[in-house]
Amino acid sequence: MTSTDKSTQDRVMIFDTTLRDGEQSPGATMSHNEKLEIASLLDEMGVDIIEAGFPIASEGDFEAVREVARQSKNAVICGLARAQLGDIDRCWEAVKHAAQPRIHTFIGTSPLHRAIPNLTMDEMAERIHQTVSHARNLCDNVQWSPMDATRTEHDYLCRTVEIAIKAGATTINIPDTVGYTAPRESADLIRMLLERVPGADTITFATHCHNDLGMATANALAAVEAGARQIECTINGLGERAGNTALEEVVMAMKVRNDIMPYQTGIDTTKIMQISRVVATVSGFPVQFNKAIVGKNAFAHESGIHQDGMLKNAETFEIMRPSDIGLAETNLVMGKHSGRAALRSKLKDLGYELGDNQLKDVFVRFKSLADRKKEVFDDDLIALMTDTSTNAANDRLQVKFLRVVCGTEAPQTADLILTIDGVDHQVQATGDGPVDATFNAVKALFSHTASLQLYQVSAVTEGTDAQATVSVRMEEDGKIVTGQSADTDTVVASAKAYVNALNKLLVRRTKSAPKG
Repeated sequence: MTSTDKSTQDRVMIFDTTLRDGEQSPGATMSHNEKLEIASLLDEMGVDIIEAGFPIASEGDFEAVREVARQSKNAVICGLARAQLGDIDRCWEAVKHAAQPRIHTFIGTSPLHRAIPNLTMDEMAERIHQTVSHARNLCDNVQWSPMDATRTEHDYLCRTVEIAIKAGATTINIPDTVGYTAPRESADLIRMLLERVPGADTITFATHCHNDLGMATANALAAVEAGARQIECTINGLGERAGNTALEEVVMAMKVRNDIMPYQTGIDTTKIMQISRVVATVSGFPVQFNKAIVGKNAFAHESGIHQDGMLKNAETFEIMRPSDIGLAETNLVMGKHSGRAALRSKLKDLGYELGDNQLKDVFVRFKSLADRKKEVFDDDLIALMTDTSTNAANDRLQVKFLRVVCGTEAPQTADLILTIDGVDHQVQATGDGPVDATFNAVKALFSHTASLQLYQVSAVTEGTDAQATVSVRMEEDGKIVTGQSADTDTVVASAKAYVNALNKLLVRRTKSAPKG
């Protein structure tokens, strides 16, 4: 902790790594503009530190971090760098444009991770001193992380943390890199470091937890109770494997249970739902229905006892209000007679602020949807906005026309017009069912070697006229992408989702892994 002042002790910094650790989820690649949009929303909602990316990873990552740094208004902008001088220099070149830049450098300190660079304990200690000192010479705000800290010997962990502090680190992050720890152990680790490491009271301790055992949120909050004052997290818990600590969970836990967790954040919680939807859309990772805080069922009550209680007093079965996270409490039905002003108002209630040109495009899509559905509900509009975002007008591949013939007699056929780089191409293909025929048609027009790993359909609302949301996951040479789309026609939604994934694959092909 940086001070013994009570107001400082009670303040917990929120470090969001959606753009870095979150994007490392297989298939969660985000475009340059999508990263800028998410960074802007994070900045507006009061996130203290935004980890914008890994600048050495690729030219695209570097440009994204640099642009986020330039556009940020309030947040500290952080870039990640391995314990290598070249990484740190590249990171600084990207973040130095921020009003408040930070360099975050790391090295694996556990026995398993020490074996990767084949360094002895003493050699690693020297590497830590050299790289943290170099980072501090470039930037006043330096964060250091002993990767896999929770599986590092305590004596060695204390030694390396002390070295990093003496070298100039202002924040020490303790990562549970593989989601191995438990709440009591998480707290004990922070307490041990505060008690044993000289200078520990002059810096900020952070906690970075993964959710492999389903305890990321609990582990992060336990670390805070023990003295950590920065939580590293992501929107929707997005992240590698089972994900990271979810920002919305730790923030709302401290807000709802402030009686036993008397800590404050600077987060405007009414913006949570909006950014949750945006991240789900651009990442291609839909939020599970029973996800805490932001899941579709988080405020749904089906049992008779619960519904009766809710009608009499919402507090009987709700510990927070939907409006606390920016969720509209009404579900007013829109229809084909609804005007542009009504649509703008409804979308604003759902967390979407649209400019005039964007509203014009969305209104055309809304009218088309309203002609096909008797009633357009909130979830339909959210799906419409998702489809608008994932099928952008500047995509290299776009579905222009699709007609399928299916039934009990094979083969099923698909007639497709696919616009590729502005030029229309047409083909007819057959397959084992209309979706297979459609995918074969796309592949005939745009050859690729990607394999389909997941195909998933879910209804947005009830009824035979409901929109279907389709998700597909594809893999090519180790690159995994996820595509999404929604339509009242399931096959059309499938075609658009498949093409959306291919557009993301084209982006991924331009990225390369860091060398060294």
